Amino acid sequence: MKTFQCRCQNTLFFDNTQCIQCQREVGWCPRCDRISPLIPIERAENCYRCGHGDCQAELQKCHNYVTYCVCNRCLTPDSASDSHGLCDYCRYNVTIPDLSVAGNLEKWRRIEAAKRRLLYTLELLNLPLSHNSAAWGPPLEFAFKGDIILRDSSWRKLGTGERVYTGHADGTITLNIQEADPVEREKLRVDMNESHRTLIGHFHHEIGHYYWQVLVTGDWIETFKTLFGDHQNPTYSEALNRYYAQSSPPQGWEDHYISAYATMHPWEDFAETFGTYLDMVTVLDTAHHVDLQYGLDVQTCSFAEMIQQYKKLGIILNELNRTLGLLDFVPEVFSRPVAMKLEFIHDLLRSVNYEDK
Repeated sequence: MKTFQCRCQNTLFFDNTQCIQCQREVGWCPRCDRISPLIPIERAENCYRCGHGDCQAELQKCHNYVTYCVCNRCLTPDSASDSHGLCDYCRYNVTIPDLSVAGNLEKWRRIEAAKRRLLYTLELLNLPLSHNSAAWGPPLEFAFKGDIILRDSSWRKLGTGERVYTGHADGTITLNIQEADPVEREKLRVDMNESHRTLIGHFHHEIGHYYWQVLVTGDWIETFKTLFGDHQNPTYSEALNRYYAQSSPPQGWEDHYISAYATMHPWEDFAETFGTYLDMVTVLDTAHHVDLQYGLDVQTCSFAEMIQQYKKLGIILNELNRTLGLLDFVPEVFSRPVAMKLEFIHDLLRSVNYEDK
């Protein structure tokens, strides 16, 4: 992730909506792909120019920026009528949280911040994204929902139709907004014995299911089966029941899997490994742009360079975290089988011809 610069020379970050030094409003400019100071244009409401002298594109804030301040992206006026005033990222939403419920606006704000980082990373990797065409696969969509709890029945057990399960189904990624509550998310992390549990982590995992569906086809299927196993035997439901019937993951799972949950089924193994690959990309890209020694240009580097640098950086970051009593920054163990799965994903994503999608 890059950092950016205001007209006053102050550093701007990806999530900023205002420069803390000069107090100018800022937003993402789709013309120059930067967080930019927004210069108001007097002739109309919600009308600005990109404050970078080499761009100066005419912009307007996304509807979700103006109305709810859950977004910080802009769009050009010529695209506003076709998108109902929503930016390129907010157009992927098909369901947003019920904003009449106290606390849901802040949860949505946290979810959108994580989603923006996901989509930025996918664009960095030049992966196909579509919200209005199924020419290459199901359109990507996001649904952010909460469990249905009646006011006079808050202690009853929720039925199937009242509980929201985070997951992916045919292009739609559903996220239970409870995950945006830090306290509830930490309880779940401890209960499920997970090293990390974050909003970005959920997105990195679920998007892995999406790209398995649209990219792992043809000759890639056989290589996938060799590395991850046969996704048709056992069936997903059989594997799910078996996993949760066990008191613990198989002994020695660390030698072949990126996480305990990856042992459940080849699809989950792929999604967990895909999520770790995106973690590697985002960390190394950020390190590259802030001039850390082990950063890399993730668009051009080889997989061997990527995993080597990530291991080195992980050791340093883990030790720094341990000095403060924090969780390990990089908890994964990169055994040879795990590295081969990561390399499969690297090669798969590099093989995508975006222009053909």
